[in-house]
Amino acid sequence: MKMIMAKSQNAQDAYKLVRALQKRFADKLSALSSEIGQNKAFEEVTWLRDEGLHGGGSRFESRDSTLFNTGSVNVSQVHYDDKPEKLLSSATAISTIIHPKNPHVPSVHIHISLTEMRDGSAYWRVMADLNPSVQHSEDKVTFDNALRDLAGRTYTEGKLQGEKYFDIPALSRKRGVSHFYLENYFTADKEQDALLAQSFGEGIIDAYINIITLAFEQRKEISEEDKQTQVDYHTLYLFQVLTLDRGTTSGLLVHSQNDVGIMGSLPTHINKGLLLSWTNKVQIPQDELVKKLVNVIGEDGAIDVPTKEKLAQVVREHYTTHKEALSLQASGNSIPPTVRNHKA
Repeated sequence: MKMIMAKSQNAQDAYKLVRALQKRFADKLSALSSEIGQNKAFEEVTWLRDEGLHGGGSRFESRDSTLFNTGSVNVSQVHYDDKPEKLLSSATAISTIIHPKNPHVPSVHIHISLTEMRDGSAYWRVMADLNPSVQHSEDKVTFDNALRDLAGRTYTEGKLQGEKYFDIPALSRKRGVSHFYLENYFTADKEQDALLAQSFGEGIIDAYINIITLAFEQRKEISEEDKQTQVDYHTLYLFQVLTLDRGTTSGLLVHSQNDVGIMGSLPTHINKGLLLSWTNKVQIPQDELVKKLVNVIGEDGAIDVPTKEKLAQVVREHYTTHKEALSLQASGNSIPPTVRNHKA
């Protein structure tokens, strides 16, 4: 069965926008593989929501193991055209994370989405953050400058919300070194709002490609210490995503038809002992969550597909049992009622 597209023009336009960004990024990453890697293009994997009746999506996954630890460029559209009782009309998004294999080449996370409500109102979410395992100040400067130029008058708000959202209180540090997050963004001019989302997406993709192309070319010496630093940072990344990231949790609570795709942001290996050591640093009942996450990860710390499925189920069960723990998750200046919008 094929994916059925949302009926509203706003949702259709948003889908075209995020698909174009997906192609732009996947093509540029595949070109890098052709030029300096194994010449293995990113491959598309599709999924359907309720057998396509309520949308679905696709993700382009990395296949070049010399350049990428993991890489996933996801696009989705979920809609409820046949369910007028729901508060949500449609949600259309691109969400991508790239983890290069070289510890000296930074990871990136980019998310751009349009949420359209049943009453016709709509808002954008725009996020980008640079995540180095081994920090190089010039990468941060380049990414910061790109964010400032692309965001324009929204930069100050997006930077402040990003610094808040990617904070990890239990570890007294942040995920990443450069952050931008606009939540619930809209103006009276819908066309200009869409142009901001498009130009921001195109520009930050291009800036990241420029950063990693130079890094791959110049940073070829990798020590064992560098490799361990990367595994430890990937542990931090997994910890933040699975215990704090509101978008990941909301996606898992809304449905279970794309668990592997939602877990596409996770790296291939983590330091299990380090993750376990953070159990006593988090608030109750999050200590229970961390312990259960550790228990489903093998002794080698591998995060393969079966493990991703188990991790997704652990997170889903935890927040179903401990609804109060949702208040402990990350947020910008406002908290979108994503789960309620899908369920109501």
